[in-house]
Amino acid sequence: MNIILIENQELNGDEVVLEDHRASHIVKILRSEEGDVLKVGVVDGLRGEGRIISIRKKFPHRVILKLNIHDQPQPEPRIDLILALPRPIMLKRILSQVTSLGIGHLYLINANRVEKSFWESTLLMEEEYRKHLITGLEQCVDTRLPTISFHDRFKPFIEDFLPERLARYSHCLVADPSGEHVLARCIDSSAERLVLAVGPEGGWVDYELDKFRKCNFSICTIGERILKVDTAVIALHGYISACFDNT
Repeated sequence: MNIILIENQELNGDEVVLEDHRASHIVKILRSEEGDVLKVGVVDGLRGEGRIISIRKKFPHRVILKLNIHDQPQPEPRIDLILALPRPIMLKRILSQVTSLGIGHLYLINANRVEKSFWESTLLMEEEYRKHLITGLEQCVDTRLPTISFHDRFKPFIEDFLPERLARYSHCLVADPSGEHVLARCIDSSAERLVLAVGPEGGWVDYELDKFRKCNFSICTIGERILKVDTAVIALHGYISACFDNT
């Protein structure tokens, strides 16, 4: 936890009282003392500092912070992600990881090789998945939550929903080991904002790849090795970020 994140409704003027895992982290992990200054931010709001004005080190832990938060969040990430819904245990990891790496919007979609039972997971409820986004923000010292939308039917997503949103992207890419393009060569100096589609375990089927092609997506590869989805997402994000840095 590299920043203490606070919900807007917890604020009481320029002070906040913490009595949950955040207070325990300050006491047991940071071993902070009264008067210490910590990195603090408001979820989807400003960042800054919080000075400890009261701390109870015995359980139940309690910390009162006086806040000085005037810094803007980090710039909105330039990468959005279309992700075929993975199994819940893998999705938990991906949610926190892509939030740390930086994405603007996450489209969770259905695909031929997505198991129907995945759509019944309680993780798809906001109060469940939001916790993992917060964990990602705490790691990367940011306050800007990515937005998420769910699309449990592939054809309406690719034919009706997605085309209206493609104008915001300078580059549209699909990751697939069979891709005819090398990923690094698909991002040039005109790159502004990019959307990347990553398939399920087992990959996209030909029908899905053809549908992406009709939406002017480039089918790209980073090599012949078949990666797990969570590994692939991190590797692809790293490739794209490096390309952005060099354009």
